Amino acid sequence: MPRTDAHPRWHRRARHALGHSLRLRLVALFLLLALGMTAAFLGGMQKAFGFGWRDAARPLIADYVDRLVVEIGSPPNIERARALAQRLPVSVRISGPQVNWSSAGGTGHDYGFDSGDGTRGRPLLQRTTADGHRISFGLNLAPLRDRPRLVGWFTLAVLLGLTALAYAYVRRLLRPLDDIRTGAARFGSGDFATPIPIRRKDELGQLASDVNTMAHGIHQMLDAKRALLLAISHELRSPLTRARVNTELLPETPEVQAQREALLRDLAQMRDLVTDLLESERLGQGHAALQLEATDLGALAREVAAQLAGNADARPLWLDIATGLPPVRVDRSRMKLLLRNLLDNALRHSAGAGQAPELILHAEGKAVGITVRDHGPGVDEAALGHLAEPFYRPDASRERSTGGVGLGLYLCKLVVLAHGGSFAIRNAHPGLEVRAVLPAG
Repeated sequence: MPRTDAHPRWHRRARHALGHSLRLRLVALFLLLALGMTAAFLGGMQKAFGFGWRDAARPLIADYVDRLVVEIGSPPNIERARALAQRLPVSVRISGPQVNWSSAGGTGHDYGFDSGDGTRGRPLLQRTTADGHRISFGLNLAPLRDRPRLVGWFTLAVLLGLTALAYAYVRRLLRPLDDIRTGAARFGSGDFATPIPIRRKDELGQLASDVNTMAHGIHQMLDAKRALLLAISHELRSPLTRARVNTELLPETPEVQAQREALLRDLAQMRDLVTDLLESERLGQGHAALQLEATDLGALAREVAAQLAGNADARPLWLDIATGLPPVRVDRSRMKLLLRNLLDNALRHSAGAGQAPELILHAEGKAVGITVRDHGPGVDEAALGHLAEPFYRPDASRERSTGGVGLGLYLCKLVVLAHGGSFAIRNAHPGLEVRAVLPAG
């Protein structure tokens, strides 16, 4: 069936490019401005000088035509008229009672003339002799018709050339914006090693310098935060270990048993928090923190699920692991952390749900997709974008009492991104679905 779009494909592409390219909009603006100014200037000059030149030329032309008629004679002499047509770029037509003759037959010649008052064919190039003959002089318009066509093509070529030069200059002028955009994306990904190049000393060069200064300040703040977290985490490990040992040495009498177990739970939660903080800072360094090896993700997922099923308060899991998954190069310990955190999160929020949490592993081309879904209450749509942020808990359905301190999904995201994959969270109605895609290789 033929294509019936309202606008051709090239029209949509051009409109998209014009709407998303500052260079093209600037060049189009300059071009329209130049055309408008040229049209206004030429029209104004034509109106300003046209009337004066027409009024000055009319008496001169009328006097010259009178002299030509006298030269032809009365009655008109055909030989003189022919000689006049050969000598001048005009044609002569004579009509009357005795002589009817034309030097060119009218082809390519115009026997009318604009007399300046809006009429045509008035006797500016026509005369009537005393013996009743009318002599008309025609202008040869063929050269005048060809010349504007050549001038038009030449003008178009010059205009296109100037447009190309304007685009090249605007592209060069706005090149710092490309550098700033690339640098901002690089800084956003955590790479502060290469600053934005400063190519000029104008406003865009100053903007690039300001962005470099801002990025340097952000880098220093991030380094200070990382150093502070690492220092606090390391310093907390020793007193936490001593506190746990001292708690375990308390007498197991009925009077202190409940307090002893509550204190051990709090110490274990603090220990997990310190461990997660250290792990998040290590993963923030990217691939340098990973020990990659070819791994069967299906077997690893079954191993983690079996460990969770061995717990005393274990709840059922539903596994859907495809056969023949391509091997992936991952850090096994970090991948276990990913699967364990995702499944723990799903189990924690499936309490009271009618269905068990789901773990699905399927091949997606040259990648492996990991999907973990619970059937709990889910979260508000506005909170989805914040779930993978550190220490974030969206609402009362996911409180500290359910376990965790808000670092689980954050660590999962760091693990996936460190392996070059993608990470997404969505409401599955009911429940929450977390999806990670890891490249095979």
